[in-house]
Amino acid sequence: MKKMLGNILYTFTILLIATGLAFLFFHFVKDNTANIALIYILALILISKGTTGYLYGIFSSLFCVSFINACFTYPFFEINFALSGYPFTFVCMLIIAVTTSAMTTKLTRQDEIIAERERKLNEAEKERIRANLLRAISHDLRTPLTSIIGSSASYIENHGALDSNEKLELITTINEDANWLLNMVENLLSVTRIQGDRHEVSKEPELVEEVVSEAIDRLEKRLPGACVNVSAPDDILMIPMDFLLIEQVLINLLENALVHSESPRPAELVITNDVSSVTFHVIDHGKGIPEAALPDIFSGQYDSSSSSDTRRGRGIGLSICRTIIQAHGGTITAHNHESGAEFAFSLPKT
Repeated sequence: MKKMLGNILYTFTILLIATGLAFLFFHFVKDNTANIALIYILALILISKGTTGYLYGIFSSLFCVSFINACFTYPFFEINFALSGYPFTFVCMLIIAVTTSAMTTKLTRQDEIIAERERKLNEAEKERIRANLLRAISHDLRTPLTSIIGSSASYIENHGALDSNEKLELITTINEDANWLLNMVENLLSVTRIQGDRHEVSKEPELVEEVVSEAIDRLEKRLPGACVNVSAPDDILMIPMDFLLIEQVLINLLENALVHSESPRPAELVITNDVSSVTFHVIDHGKGIPEAALPDIFSGQYDSSSSSDTRRGRGIGLSICRTIIQAHGGTITAHNHESGAEFAFSLPKT
């Protein structure tokens, strides 16, 4: 009902505007009233395009032919369909209305099909991301929780029999695993900042220098002794981003470079200023990534359990990094170089 009323209102509005223009044209150019039909033909096209179904176009064509006959053809203000050529004019305007309505109806249906297909693809992508996250969570959270429970149980049951070094070792293990769980929760909370079906984020212009500085400060609190060499252009770089999300991406990638590379050398953060984007390169000098794992590195399925630190997988962190960067309209890649691995993500300047 609401849609029908909207179509009726739209039809009468267009006809009213066309009639006003026709009277203006008739008032100033009385010697060439045939061009008034062009005004009504344009009105028919707009009505057929802006309404659903054929009824509104057919009604408008009847109105236009009758109104032109009555008001703009001699004898004026008198309907006379016996005039030469009027049956042909009526048929032509009717054909225009029906043809345009058919074409626009078909295009509207195609647009609806495309929109529905995109909606289903978005839903499928959301389900895929959700499944990957849940799969990664089940692995990355279960192991440290088991370790915490086991270490705390050993401390409680054997408190009297443990020496100070053994107690310190158990407490240290509990502390490390608890910090890892905190990091994981921060990653998961980051995803909640991504809004809507289109995975959009709220972006504000931010200084690249500030987000890098804040990320390294937080990383050093999490990993005392962490060393990152930063290289950036001298230009002041300001790009639209969600500050906290990009900070989280940098922390994830830098922590991976320091922890999983198994290298004593500092990680590198190289920032390059391109024509339409700014790219962040996180480079380590370690063992690199197995070539077979590179295609799935951001899927949430990658497992770095071959590392000596089997409690810490990087799959979920990298999956979240990709989700965040894609929500910003950017890209993220990973590859090996001669002496390690490099992760790079680009953010558009606009």
